[in-house]
Amino acid sequence: MKKSTQGGGRLRKIEAQLQRVLAELIAREVKDPRVGNVTITGVRLAADMGAAKVFYSPFASRHSKEEVQAGLTRAAGFLRGEAGRRLELRHAPRLDFVLDDTAEKAARLTGLIDRAVAQDSESK
Repeated sequence: MKKSTQGGGRLRKIEAQLQRVLAELIAREVKDPRVGNVTITGVRLAADMGAAKVFYSPFASRHSKEEVQAGLTRAAGFLRGEAGRRLELRHAPRLDFVLDDTAEKAARLTGLIDRAVAQDSESK
């Protein structure tokens, strides 16, 4: 049986729309101060669209990562309902928020490379 690529394209389009809508909702309508400065870095929908992993990165926050996570988890029901309405989805996916620590990993890796290069140049 041949797989259709049409479904994957639709899924990616909904992921992009969901990312945009969630970013807007979090910035403008979520009143929880723990959630204030959050960037939605990506959304991955399950194939059945029953759940979505929402990747986020907090920036310039007075709150710990755990507090930001708790704020997003608390707002998930509101965000799910509003996103579903705005995107006119029959069944809005359950939102699971996942900390995106890619920038931290990149900075750590860059630091390791810089130290290795500095040690190499010292030994010559």
